[in-house]
Amino acid sequence: MPILMLLRSLAALIPAALAGWTSIAIAASPVTVDTIIDGGILVTMDAQRRVIQHGSIAIDKSRIVAIGEAADVRARYRGRNVLPAAGRLIIPGLINGHSHVPMTLFRGLADDLEVSDWLTQWIFPAEARNVDEAFVRAGTRLGLAEMIRGGTTTFCDMYYFEDAIAEETAKAGMRAVLGQTVLEFPAPDNKTWDAALAYTGRFVKRWQGHPLIVPAIAPHAPYTVTAAHLQQVQAWSEQMKVPILIHVAETEFPVPPIVGRTSARGDVAYLESLGALKGNLIAAHVVALDDSEIKLLAKRGVGVVHNPTSNMKSAAGLSPVPRMQAAGVAVGLGTDGAASNNDLDLWEEMNLAALLHKHATHSARTLSAEQAFAMGTIEGARALHLDHEIGSLEVGKRADIVVVDIDALHQWPGDGGSPAVEANAIYSLLVYATKASDVRTVLVDGRVLMRDRKLLTLDEAAIKREAQAYRKKIRLSLARP
Repeated sequence: MPILMLLRSLAALIPAALAGWTSIAIAASPVTVDTIIDGGILVTMDAQRRVIQHGSIAIDKSRIVAIGEAADVRARYRGRNVLPAAGRLIIPGLINGHSHVPMTLFRGLADDLEVSDWLTQWIFPAEARNVDEAFVRAGTRLGLAEMIRGGTTTFCDMYYFEDAIAEETAKAGMRAVLGQTVLEFPAPDNKTWDAALAYTGRFVKRWQGHPLIVPAIAPHAPYTVTAAHLQQVQAWSEQMKVPILIHVAETEFPVPPIVGRTSARGDVAYLESLGALKGNLIAAHVVALDDSEIKLLAKRGVGVVHNPTSNMKSAAGLSPVPRMQAAGVAVGLGTDGAASNNDLDLWEEMNLAALLHKHATHSARTLSAEQAFAMGTIEGARALHLDHEIGSLEVGKRADIVVVDIDALHQWPGDGGSPAVEANAIYSLLVYATKASDVRTVLVDGRVLMRDRKLLTLDEAAIKREAQAYRKKIRLSLARP
């Protein structure tokens, strides 16, 4: 081949060769993402329960795009925002599976009373005289601030004016399953059943598909909603493709049927007889049930939310959580409302769940610290039918993440002169020693809602002023002659 032709052939190959080298160089360069949480101890709660001692998480937009050893993540990703987490735990956001968030404004209003007296003499009158949309917004803001401070990133709520709760929740950046309450008698927001159902329909259509809000319908309980209406709700929820939130078997003691229910069957069997026990159900409390009903819950795929503090405070009885778990029922944790708890602290619920069931079964092996922490994270997500999106730190899931300090006196001493960081000690540290005040930084959907204990989406001082003004109003409304 003539020299000139050879040179021309080589010249034609050079651009292609250079393009190949350029693509290799680009592929090897770190990818820029929104946020990296860097250098902490990752408690993933994935299927393998991986704990990565020196790990990092890369987040882009709303999702986790990488999780692993810190050196590997740093080599592959560059964060526009880097949150240092050395010497801290990085955990999935906690999930409060049952709440009545605006009732924070009734906190401590009437304590140490039997449930019937508490409801009829205090709570029902207080709601009738005070609850309107402005009240709900103020109580919701107070509850949101408290939950974010404690590392709760998702909550499941049943109350009135749920559309206003959704607005405040989305504005603050939290995630929630929000059930508009429907019941037979007049409520603060809707005075008839038909009005409540119409309101719920508008609420669902507005929020369905929102990245943070899952709208739901919440028939209060089998003793406040007729059999026909419970069946109507089930059919309506299937048509609308929304969950149902409901109080089920709340107490070991019989509850007078406000709407005339005459069935002697337990709530679970009763709902099954109506065709209203299905996989879209999220059942709160679930204290009084037998083995056949536990099997029904598992068979139907019902999510259950255990509320240890509320149940103990109201002397409602003991939920058979270990038996439900053994049967395969997804059991999460909830606080209930702050009027019957009196806080929204999931750390307290995890701790009490483990202790309560050890005490009840006379076995220290019942409900381990790891199981209790799972109830506050991945099992809580399962109970809400959201485990495909939240509850664990995994690539592809929503970036609902909490950074926790482990340097407080109540967490010392640890091995090697620092708090315990070995995999088999971390769950113990989290469930038996860690407090809500140890939460340092909170992200939901990749957005930082609290950094270094400073709330970024809510005005704490204004919330406190408003809450105190409402407390004075509530007290005056209930003043006895």
